[in-house]
Amino acid sequence: MKANFKFSNLCGTVYRQGNIVFSSDGNTVFSPVGNRVSAFDLVNNKSFTFPFENRKNIAMIALSPDSNVLISVDEDGRALLTNVRRGVILHHHNFKKPVKDIKFSPDGKYIAITHDSHIQVWNTPNHLIREFAPFVLHRTYTGHHDEVMSIEWSPDSKCFLTTSRDMTARLFTLDPVEGFRPKTFAGHRDMVINAYFSSDGKTIYTVSRDGAVFTWKTKAQDTDTDEEAEDEPIASTSADASRIANEIAHTRWGVHKRNYFNQPNTRVVCSAFHRPSNLLIIGFSNGVFGLWEMPAFSNIHTLSISQEKISSVAINQSGEWLAFGARKLGQLLVWEWQSESYVLKQQGHYFDMNALSYAPDGQNVATGGDDGKVKVWNTTSGFCFVTFSEHSAAVSAVDFAKQGQVLFSASLDGTVRAFDLIRYRNFRTFTSPTPVQFSCLAVDPSGEVVAAGSADSFEVFLWSVQTGKLLDVLAGHEGPISSLAFSPTGNQLASGSWDKSVRVWNVFGRSHAVEPFQMSSDVLAVAFRPDGKELAASTLDGQILFFDITLGKQTSVIEGRRDISGGRKADDRMAATNNASGKSFNSLTYSADGQCLLAGGSSKYVVIYDVRDGVMVKKFQISQNLSLDGTEEFLDSRRVAEAGNIDLIDQRGDESDLEDRIDYTLPGVGRGDLSKRQYKQEARTKCVRFSPTGRAWAAASTEGLLIYSVDDTLTFDPFDLDIDLTPQSLLSVLASREYLKALVMAYRLNERPLIHKVYESIPRDDIRLMARQLPTVYLSQMLRVIAEHLDKSPHLEFDLLWVTALLNAHGRHLRDRSGDYASVFRVLQKGLMDAELAISRLCDENSSTLSYLIDQSKVKQQGSLVDIDMQDAQ
Repeated sequence: MKANFKFSNLCGTVYRQGNIVFSSDGNTVFSPVGNRVSAFDLVNNKSFTFPFENRKNIAMIALSPDSNVLISVDEDGRALLTNVRRGVILHHHNFKKPVKDIKFSPDGKYIAITHDSHIQVWNTPNHLIREFAPFVLHRTYTGHHDEVMSIEWSPDSKCFLTTSRDMTARLFTLDPVEGFRPKTFAGHRDMVINAYFSSDGKTIYTVSRDGAVFTWKTKAQDTDTDEEAEDEPIASTSADASRIANEIAHTRWGVHKRNYFNQPNTRVVCSAFHRPSNLLIIGFSNGVFGLWEMPAFSNIHTLSISQEKISSVAINQSGEWLAFGARKLGQLLVWEWQSESYVLKQQGHYFDMNALSYAPDGQNVATGGDDGKVKVWNTTSGFCFVTFSEHSAAVSAVDFAKQGQVLFSASLDGTVRAFDLIRYRNFRTFTSPTPVQFSCLAVDPSGEVVAAGSADSFEVFLWSVQTGKLLDVLAGHEGPISSLAFSPTGNQLASGSWDKSVRVWNVFGRSHAVEPFQMSSDVLAVAFRPDGKELAASTLDGQILFFDITLGKQTSVIEGRRDISGGRKADDRMAATNNASGKSFNSLTYSADGQCLLAGGSSKYVVIYDVRDGVMVKKFQISQNLSLDGTEEFLDSRRVAEAGNIDLIDQRGDESDLEDRIDYTLPGVGRGDLSKRQYKQEARTKCVRFSPTGRAWAAASTEGLLIYSVDDTLTFDPFDLDIDLTPQSLLSVLASREYLKALVMAYRLNERPLIHKVYESIPRDDIRLMARQLPTVYLSQMLRVIAEHLDKSPHLEFDLLWVTALLNAHGRHLRDRSGDYASVFRVLQKGLMDAELAISRLCDENSSTLSYLIDQSKVKQQGSLVDIDMQDAQ
């Protein structure tokens, strides 16, 4: 149980770079998030992130027409071919050059990729058969004089269009056609972004970056003055000219019409085309997108959705939903253009995520970031449902009140704010007598008192939540306050500081005299055990020290320096094992039962310790992404040049576009080093927290909000197993209607499908008797199974009867051991609250529908009465 946590989801980041792709049914959007891929289910309002990781940030993704296979390519051209339904990697492949575009053919048999100025077409590997060399090159196509930017297949998969920086588009056939030479579509004055076929294959549209759209059609046979694609001999009609491929190949293409968007001071960044409805979607560099109906070029819709340029655009198969990604803002939007409404609007933190806190029921997670925003995420759906932007500086800490309806946040702008999660408003703002920067926060278990520590005045401030008045100022520390924690009993407040001490204050007593615990180094984090009898503190030298609060003495210490170490930065001159920087924990949290301690710091690792034995249970690596600094272990001489590490040399001056070459640094800041530096984000963990249910933990990292949970479906953990206990014997006992025996056997086998089968087979009338006879050793598992069943099953009344019967039969036992069952109670509470919300929402909808039907029936009755009166009058 302690080490069974697996990567579950990535919240807090919805889009980084690359292209967005819709599934074949149009209900799911796939978005690249760093070196991972996230899927957003727009119908069920859920999101999940695939567990696989690319070596570096993903540049392009492509989905097969049947949505079974996903291929993701990173910035270096290394690709992963994955099974979408299972979320597992099938094959690795290296294309050896950066890929600008990758597309599956409409029949799914081929994959076309850009390869600098060439195009490669590969046979699609079979995802049902294990092959030794799955990627087979079909052909390489040449002809462009500069980098190829996009590929577009014809509807019949026999031809494809490519566009390039050389301001041309070219038409290729998949297989050689007699007498055919690749056609060139020239005439644009800037780079061609995309080219598209119409649904019948008789029209081609090319879109250039300067805002021009050219419509190409069959060139008239009697005119030689029109501008044509290329003066080439036209092959005689062959026997298979009736096929669309040959029609496209043997057409003499010419410019039929030139259209311009006329958007001043902007450029076209991305585009998409919906063949059945002839809709052209264009994303501009100023955050505006527009819809044009082709070939008439009539503007249907224009809307500004962002202040920054739109990086990617996609349209689903039905043509109803448009998906947009803005790279600089990390924003993902899905827009229904006919009703002019948002289907999805999500945005992560603009800068780093600093802090997180779980709600008491484990259902929501609040995060605070350097952008001054506080966001609340639903752990089930993975979506952010409210954003508070009242802070004017970075948010340093967030914490929920124990009732879960109030959220507190501390910021470097000198305020502590309280947010109402029912009305979604900031109802209290706490400030200090003199302006200070708040670096940490703690909330009293009763929710009546909030404390915040300052980084510049070295004091701890306490306020009353009810009145908003300052209650007390605790002085005594001689350095910035790094961490605060209230005891679960509510009587004591622990504060850790850079003055190498931890102080435990009796905040509600008359005397504030306190004896500090002295450390050997600066204190970075403190945490109370859930029973309030033990305090853990981490220091700058990598130690975790444990103190007995009642006895006032140190009980044990964990040397975590070697456990947290790992990962070298790009400019380090030594390997990770010899590097002394960043080897400390800056965040601690106890598990719900108090047996484990989770610790994270400025490293790519998060570590779980067993508190009683003082040993490391497991080490989790938060990211394998080589685009982040601090993920490599060894020195790599291949990445070192005369001017230093190649990854840190600023190559902006080598870009081909003027806006990419402009240096926005202030004059006078250059030092004369000709090898200008660029900086990569560092892989580190700012904050870690265990879920109150004990089934998951979250980390606020460079990648976003990582959630790891216990996956029961993958673990086989039998309990009290003997040789006669088999699934066959269990089914035979169940068939003989011995339900209690079958239930106990199922729990001893501990296989979820068998447990659910026995549980659902028990008659409703036997529930009370079964609950009374159930041994208490299986009580925790039983309650947890019911909680899971509540979430996935429609049998709500059956589950509620079981919960009531178990609580009535074993209430005294549960009350006496409430600490042992705390995590189970929270899981059960979460399931019951979810069910309550779903039913209340359904009731509201039904009541509205019923009231409408009643009103309509009254109107109909009145109409019929009027008709009767008119007949009587006649």
